[in-house]
Amino acid sequence: MTVWESFELRQMARVFLGLAAILAGLAVAGGAFGAHALKDHLTARSLEIFETGVRYQMYHALGLLAIAILLLQQPAANGLLTVAGWGFVGGVLIFSGSLYGLSLSGIKWLGAITPLGGVAFLVGWVCLASAALSVKQP
Repeated sequence: MTVWESFELRQMARVFLGLAAILAGLAVAGGAFGAHALKDHLTARSLEIFETGVRYQMYHALGLLAIAILLLQQPAANGLLTVAGWGFVGGVLIFSGSLYGLSLSGIKWLGAITPLGGVAFLVGWVCLASAALSVKQP
């Protein structure tokens, strides 16, 4: 690995670590917001939809944290890990974002794009599994 490749790898790990922290912090804030500020303003179903978005956001923020760490530990798998990380970020934006929009606005067509975020999550998990299986042990 060249010095430049090593630098790029560390930079990507830093980006994912930062995004993981932001997404996790926002998930905590969103959970508190839903539990306290929204409970009297949304239907039970809308609140359930909002909470699903928060839950999946936190799951994938933690997954992104793991990817950031793995990038530094397993540089040979950096291509798959990078795709996995961006899959998680894109999934949070599309999946959780559409659920937040649906629950807060009631705009039904937002529910139609939610599965695209689910596909991004699945791509991320498949790439993470592939990275784990492709790493050669010394």
